[in-house]
Amino acid sequence: MQKGKIIFLNGVSSSGKTTLAKSLQKQLIEPFYWVAIDTFIEMMPQKYKRPNTPEAMSVCLRTVSIAHNTIKYLVEMGTNVIVEHIFHTTGFMEECIELLHEYHVLFVQVICPLDELRRRETERGNRDFDRIENQLKNLNPKNSIYDVIIDTYNDSNEKYINKIMESLNEPSKNKAFKTLWELIKTK
Repeated sequence: MQKGKIIFLNGVSSSGKTTLAKSLQKQLIEPFYWVAIDTFIEMMPQKYKRPNTPEAMSVCLRTVSIAHNTIKYLVEMGTNVIVEHIFHTTGFMEECIELLHEYHVLFVQVICPLDELRRRETERGNRDFDRIENQLKNLNPKNSIYDVIIDTYNDSNEKYINKIMESLNEPSKNKAFKTLWELIKTK
């Protein structure tokens, strides 16, 4: 069975990952399932969603790990996926890379200027600015290896969709996860 492809979107809250994922689903010829890590977090009991105790943190980390393993399962079954994630906590990126480095992964950094992130968060109404700034500080600080970087503020929707579609069609150039895997193994 042919394995599925992965478009892995990594960026802070309100950077435009969800809009990008939905636009990609409409434009891509092959079907791609949208997997948002937040969906798995929403499945958790409410009392664990703010990991302010060791037990809540453990449940939250386990939930994210379940999401990562679900992505691997989908790809193993030949399903193409668009993953929406924020690698802002130690271990998330490493686990994904370990699980997925052997597959066709297009690793996309989704960026947006801080002022625009604040505007988008204000528009949503239920957000915390400190959270975005913490995510920005902690988002993949040691390794900035991506196959594609998308600026959802300065690029047009059409431009970044085309950029991703072109990159997806050149799997031999999509080496970020494989390169990151080599770096992790040598630690």
